[in-house]
Amino acid sequence: MAPVWRGRGKDVAEVIFYEHPVPLHRNEHKDLRLRGTGNVKFAMNTHSVPLTGAEFPLAARDLLIVFGGNTVEDAGPIALLGLRQNENLFIDADGQWESNVYMPAFVRRYPFVLAEKPANADGTPQTEDLTVFLDDKYEGFGHAEGDRLFNEDGSDSEMLTNAVKFLGEFQQNIERTRWFMRQLAKHNLLEPRNVHLEKPGTDGAEPRSINLNGLFVVNEEKVRGLDEKTAQEFARDGVFGWIYAHLLSLSNIDRLTQRLERREQSEATNSSTQ
Repeated sequence: MAPVWRGRGKDVAEVIFYEHPVPLHRNEHKDLRLRGTGNVKFAMNTHSVPLTGAEFPLAARDLLIVFGGNTVEDAGPIALLGLRQNENLFIDADGQWESNVYMPAFVRRYPFVLAEKPANADGTPQTEDLTVFLDDKYEGFGHAEGDRLFNEDGSDSEMLTNAVKFLGEFQQNIERTRWFMRQLAKHNLLEPRNVHLEKPGTDGAEPRSINLNGLFVVNEEKVRGLDEKTAQEFARDGVFGWIYAHLLSLSNIDRLTQRLERREQSEATNSSTQ
């Protein structure tokens, strides 16, 4: 159904958006520049992205936050961005993310990413540390326009320094989110939730169904039944805030459905015009 957090890092081949991720190299990329393209077309075909718990309070206003995975043990929080495969309902045909709608950090970090280097020929890891990669197929990279990645003396530019700082903060939030997920699993707070929508047929077409499986949500009744010690720990550590932001976001399924209906109406209008 969706990408989830697994292991300490991710193999770069599994990272969505990135066509050709390569390690950032001070010599090979010394003259590389990054210009803003003004769009997020790279995310147009992604119907869900991972979300960190730190983002829940802001994301809950606009996005549907659920947990995707095959089992409770490998589930991770995701922002559901569409109800059809390979479709992001928050990005228009020009690649513009809808204004005043929260954009997940997973999207904002592109074209950079922290990941593990590919293993050596014998299967051993090159390093235990995560390394900065960039997608060298990204249309914003070039040598003539934009902000330099490295200064003339080879030091990191301000732009690159800020990007790497953002990646580091994002990685810290991933680790905190993994801890949060362990708490949910430990106290058996997640339950399966399938999204089933019935779409009426129009212009004589047959009705159709949309089914999204492999999702989990927090069971609010079990949260209210937590023992006093656990409840105090959750309150102290901010777990309740993340849980209730998630629960509040579930009503956004109606808004997501409305987005799909508007998209389908637009498609039908364009089809009839053509």
